[in-house]
Amino acid sequence: MDKPKVLDMFCGCGGLSLGFINAGYDVVLGVDNDEAALKTYEINHQEAIPLKADLFTDEAINEIKDVIDKKIGTIKNIDVIIGGPPCQGFSLTGSRDINDSRNKLYLAMVKVIRLVRPKSFLIENVHGIATLYGGVVKDQIVNTFTDMGYKVSVTPKPLLAADYGVPQMRKRMFFVGIRNDVYESKGEEFSFPVPTHSSSNYISCSDAISDLPSRESELGSEIDEYIMNPQTDYQRFMRINCEKLYNHVATNHTDMVKSTIELVPDGGNYKDLPKGYGESRKFNEAWTRYASNKPSRTIDTGHRNHFHYKYNRVPTIRENARLQSFPDSFIFWGNKTQQNRQVGNAVPPLLAYSIAVQLKKYLQLGEKNE
Repeated sequence: MDKPKVLDMFCGCGGLSLGFINAGYDVVLGVDNDEAALKTYEINHQEAIPLKADLFTDEAINEIKDVIDKKIGTIKNIDVIIGGPPCQGFSLTGSRDINDSRNKLYLAMVKVIRLVRPKSFLIENVHGIATLYGGVVKDQIVNTFTDMGYKVSVTPKPLLAADYGVPQMRKRMFFVGIRNDVYESKGEEFSFPVPTHSSSNYISCSDAISDLPSRESELGSEIDEYIMNPQTDYQRFMRINCEKLYNHVATNHTDMVKSTIELVPDGGNYKDLPKGYGESRKFNEAWTRYASNKPSRTIDTGHRNHFHYKYNRVPTIRENARLQSFPDSFIFWGNKTQQNRQVGNAVPPLLAYSIAVQLKKYLQLGEKNE
């Protein structure tokens, strides 16, 4: 089987793409409207074309078609379309307006899938999409693609990234569509991958980042050196093919912030602070110090509410990238705000890899009979 050809929409910095590439797919094109994220995508996915396009517009669909036609002959040769439309409208912590225009961005994927008719597609989104408005949004997505001739499988419950070797308690929903003729030729439904880890052997924060310099006495630089050998299998895995340390720059907190963080124990939060400290932040995630012996909380886009399990600072870009399962060879481009957004918005590559491997097995079933 030739490598299945993939189009990644809303690609961001390329977490989904990386998982699919590592699983043996040929990612042809990554599309997004974030220039800094696309620069990161271009640096790390040199075989794919990065395309800046506004997926709200029909012009973007034409641009996608033109670029792919030139690269692989015809857009009809795309086998799989993947993407994670922006989740702000669906998020349990953001807008809950079903008419929020950001909720409609998945319609751009509908348009491209209708044009291309790929063998399969994958849509990723926040776990709240399953129950939001009584499941209306989820049902709308399923019904749309069913009417277009796809058998749609939805994760029965959100997939937990930690179950697939990611040191993070991140939950996400996935929709996988199989074109009806492909589904009928395979003779069985697509099933999501079985977890590879459980609470007894989750990769912890310490497992993931304990080998990285403390940055207690200096902030560091965008390109630096390792000062310690890897201490765990996960760290060895993250450091494959990487001789330099990238994006490990600390935040310069005020003395007041550092003194407050110092009072929070390993795995604690604002509830552990003495009276009179941290009064400006009193909500569930406020002043949260990661637990060294557990996976991290969900990596956000840089709101500065989470802190290193040991050091009195927020995690660096590289530390958060490790907690997302990006290898150290994956270099993030842009200023710190842009890099934080790229890391926080990404699909963990190891989670994407698990799904991509499972989908590839499915697409190969009975292939010789086609």
